[in-house]
Amino acid sequence: MKTPNWGNYIRDKYPVGTRLRLENMDDPHHPVPPGTEGVVDLVDDIGQIHMKWDNGRTLALVPGVDSFSVVEQKQELTPMKMYMPLHCSLYSYNRYGDLEEEPETLGGRESLEYADNILAAMALYRHPAERERGLMEYYHEKDKVNDIVHSADFSVEKHDGSLWGIVKAELKGELDAPGVMTLKDYLTGQASDGWGEGFEQQDIKVQDGVLNAHLWDWGGKWQMMTESEFAGRHEQTQTPQMGDISY
Repeated sequence: MKTPNWGNYIRDKYPVGTRLRLENMDDPHHPVPPGTEGVVDLVDDIGQIHMKWDNGRTLALVPGVDSFSVVEQKQELTPMKMYMPLHCSLYSYNRYGDLEEEPETLGGRESLEYADNILAAMALYRHPAERERGLMEYYHEKDKVNDIVHSADFSVEKHDGSLWGIVKAELKGELDAPGVMTLKDYLTGQASDGWGEGFEQQDIKVQDGVLNAHLWDWGGKWQMMTESEFAGRHEQTQTPQMGDISY
């Protein structure tokens, strides 16, 4: 039987660049302090792991003698945003202190003063299950979109003097054009009859009365836009639903 090469085994297990954390070093003279982290520089033929420690030292580790563990590296996440028109329904107080039966429809410009109220309401409406992945918690397709899009959450932002609905997403890599379209379709569904439908039914108390915020509009001008599409959009002051609401 061929005897396995110990050095090759250790190289495969701890490739160059692997980050390690020292738990204990069996060196009676000048050991590296426990808890110190560093990266593997090379592994020699007898399996010693030569290190570049964060404190500047280079003392090697001896597997089976020294105690250490691999530090799991968190993958860098790339931010991504998508934009959509937003409007609100405001039920104002009448002179008797009661709410009007019919609401006033507010476009993006008129809704801007209520941005903080809407953000606070969104935070309260989020379910604890959405803490890590947001809306992606409910995306059950086993595809690249699920693999790449780590999280996605609705929010609002001011642009061009108006309030817009946005999706803040975090990606583990790059999403291709078909993937972007798939994500758009999913988020559009969440805006129209998913998360957004539930949220628009939440009464938001404001100084003037009670507000309902709508991320979706049944009018033909509503669309979800990528950052590049949003930057190049036309008719910036047009409403997505009717000509008399200014964005």
